[in-house]
Amino acid sequence: MPDGTPQTAARNGRAPAPPPVGALLRSWRQRRGLSQLDLACEADISTRHVSFLETGRSKPSRGMLIHLAERLDVPLRERNALLVAAGYAPVYSEHRLDSPAMQAARKAVDLVLTGHEPFPALAVDRHWHLLAANRAVAPLLEAVSAELLAGPVNVLRLSLHPGGLAGRIGNWAQWREHVLSRLSRQIEAGADPDLAALRSELQGYPAPASAVFDECGADGHHPDVVVPLRLHTSFGPLNLISTTTVFGTAVDVTLSELAIEAFFPADTETAERLRQRLAENPLSPRGEGD
Repeated sequence: MPDGTPQTAARNGRAPAPPPVGALLRSWRQRRGLSQLDLACEADISTRHVSFLETGRSKPSRGMLIHLAERLDVPLRERNALLVAAGYAPVYSEHRLDSPAMQAARKAVDLVLTGHEPFPALAVDRHWHLLAANRAVAPLLEAVSAELLAGPVNVLRLSLHPGGLAGRIGNWAQWREHVLSRLSRQIEAGADPDLAALRSELQGYPAPASAVFDECGADGHHPDVVVPLRLHTSFGPLNLISTTTVFGTAVDVTLSELAIEAFFPADTETAERLRQRLAENPLSPRGEGD
């Protein structure tokens, strides 16, 4: 077998060489369901030029790569990978949310989370790890396994794991399908192997034996419009719907991957229970980022 193949590299203890930039461009084009002609029209270049870039007969300039990545809606992290594959330096920064450079963004996140109280809201990264949460989240985590709350907390694992919230989700099957479908769309859009591994893990969780099922539904819900989260707690049942907020103009990798999940009461009883619970526990911790 010729030297330099992935198999030879693995035997020699070396990481396999990354795909050439042309192959990466072709992969993203196909992932978006576009033909070379489609991309050429979108990018205002010739089909021949697209073909030459994908086969390696032409080397794209840095500006052309960024232009094509924008048309293909490639995530910022993967745009940097395209640039590196073509021999250019990354152009999109990546800072931790608690770094000085992200101070303004972190204040904005905290403002949104705090402003959403007494209703739960949390911030997650691209792998659904908890970055921050407001005070209304903590009461929902009663009786959750300490193991799931140690280290980086993954909120999808927390919701479907038998030791997490699963046993208290009344519409567990419906919520599970919603979570897995959303995760699948994210994998399809971004080709992240870590998310694919997370999906496989979540799919393997059994239905919780202790679940309190109320699959028949509840007044005020519109399953054809939104999937609710029906959570049983020590202070009464909660019927919640969620929205997602992202930074639409982010040019930092971390910020572009951050999402805020905000939960709203689906009925007046839920709203009152959440208000009362937060009033009884005003000093609940705000979450991972504090």
